Amino acid sequence: MRIENSFIPVRGVGARTERNLWKAGVTHWDEFDPRHVGAKTGDRIESYIAEAQTHLDDGDAHFFDESFPSKERWRLYENFREETCFFDIETTGLSPNRDKVTTVSFYQDGETTTLVRGDTLTADALREQFADATLISTFNGARFDVPFLETSFDLSIDLPHIDLMYPCKTLDLSGGLKQIEKDVGIERDRPDISGRDAVRLWHEYERGDDASLETLISYNREDTVNLQRLMETVTEQLHHRAWSDVLSDS
Repeated sequence: MRIENSFIPVRGVGARTERNLWKAGVTHWDEFDPRHVGAKTGDRIESYIAEAQTHLDDGDAHFFDESFPSKERWRLYENFREETCFFDIETTGLSPNRDKVTTVSFYQDGETTTLVRGDTLTADALREQFADATLISTFNGARFDVPFLETSFDLSIDLPHIDLMYPCKTLDLSGGLKQIEKDVGIERDRPDISGRDAVRLWHEYERGDDASLETLISYNREDTVNLQRLMETVTEQLHHRAWSDVLSDS
C-alpha cells in the first residue's frame, strides 16, 4: 500500500468511500475522476491530490503523518522504506527520571548501529542517527523509548512515527514483541532474553564482564532488526485486509 493509493486523508472520505473508489477502478491518484463521488467531495479530493503530490515529491513525511488517520499511518512505510529508522533501547529500569539508558540500537537501510552508555551513547550521537531518518519505527516506543530518550538526553525526536504495537493490535496480535514475532513466524538466532536479563547483563558489565555487554548488544540489535521484519509482515497483512473487498470482486 502506497500513499498514492490512499484517499482516506481527505475530509469526508471514510474507509467505505475509499473502498468504493477502489472497486470502481480508482486505485491511484492518477486515476481519480470526480464523477465517482459528489461534487464537493470530488473537489476536496482533487485539491488534496494536488497538494499531497507536491509534499510527496519533496519527501515530506510530516504532511502525511498529520493528514492520515492514526490507524492508517502504516501506509507511509512503503514510500519511506529506505528512510525509516527502526530503533530500540535498553535501560536499567522503567523511569527516565531514575534509571539510565544502557544501549540504543538503530537499523536503517540494511545498516545496524549500537550506541553504548559511557562510550558512544551521547546526545549528539543520537541526533546524528536520527538526522537521516524521514520516518521512525519502534515497538511501544511512543510510550517508552521516545520519551525515555527525550528526557534522558534533552532531545526532541520530532519525526513521523509508526509504533508497531498499534498496527499489530489492529491485526489482533497482542503481547510483547517476542510473542508477536513467534505468532507471525519470525525466528530469533539467540535464546530469548527478558528485560530483566538485560538489566542484569548491564550490571555484570559494570562489574567488569565484557562478555555480558556483548550479549546485551546482540540482544538489542536483534530486537531492532526484527522490527523491520515485523513491519514488512504487518504492512503486507494490513494491505491485504484493506484490499480484501476489491480482490474478492475481481
